[in-house]
Amino acid sequence: MVNHVPLSARTDPDHGGRWTSLRGEGREWLWHRPDPARATVRPGDAFVDAGGLEECVPTVRGLPDHGDAWSRRWRREDGTDVLDTSDFTLRRSLRPGPAGMLCARYHLSAEPGYRLVWAGHALLDLTEDAYLAAPEATPTRLFRESAPLIDQPWPADARHVTGPWPAPFGLHLNRLGPDDGTAVGAILTGCRDITVVDGADRLSFSLHTDADVPVSVALWRNLRGYPCTGPPYRSIGVEPMLGAVFDLAEAGPRDAATVPPSGELRWELRITATRDTTATATARNESTP
Repeated sequence: MVNHVPLSARTDPDHGGRWTSLRGEGREWLWHRPDPARATVRPGDAFVDAGGLEECVPTVRGLPDHGDAWSRRWRREDGTDVLDTSDFTLRRSLRPGPAGMLCARYHLSAEPGYRLVWAGHALLDLTEDAYLAAPEATPTRLFRESAPLIDQPWPADARHVTGPWPAPFGLHLNRLGPDDGTAVGAILTGCRDITVVDGADRLSFSLHTDADVPVSVALWRNLRGYPCTGPPYRSIGVEPMLGAVFDLAEAGPRDAATVPPSGELRWELRITATRDTTATATARNESTP
């Protein structure tokens, strides 16, 4: 029997608005990497990877690295987390939905024509047996760090190449382990829905907006291949996004979201979890002497 699992979340407005917990029936889905440097960051500082879910806006890679939200203090106003910058104001509210769903609603205000990339940069705590389920043949962009891992030479001067999910150019991105010393980013373009399957548990992300903007899912599959300058660690990022590139500076005409003439851009991230209680009971019985 598959049951819906009610989800709850916590955020930290004082430290970049980061989601510090995404929990359902005893399982914490977010991966963490405590780093004391995170408590003292200022805008312009190098990114400090503490895990959780980061709001990456107006870019992911590029400048500022991981965007302009993670290093700033947010404020809480009537149950809504609010970030004010010189270019935009971002409001985020978390609300329960049907069947245990968690809904994150976003409202960005900026000058009409302002271009951005947003990613819900969720780093998940998953086993090596976990895998991703997304629509077959979704066009999937690979970036330069993938060059040694694909089954063809990297085209000269190409910033990215595109192949069909789940194994563009022979790289099986749906598999999330075992650790093999690689780290690669990819973007499933035009993809609104993705599910992480880990044993009896499933976590699904679904992104919705009425705006005419590109919608994708980014993947950061770090199997102890990053960082290069220190002890590598394992981190898996599943990142619903507005846009189709990591770096806003590399965005083509339809690779970034553009604020419409109203000056308002809205979107909603819906997160659901289920658990197969039959599989859980079977595993428990098999482990009993």
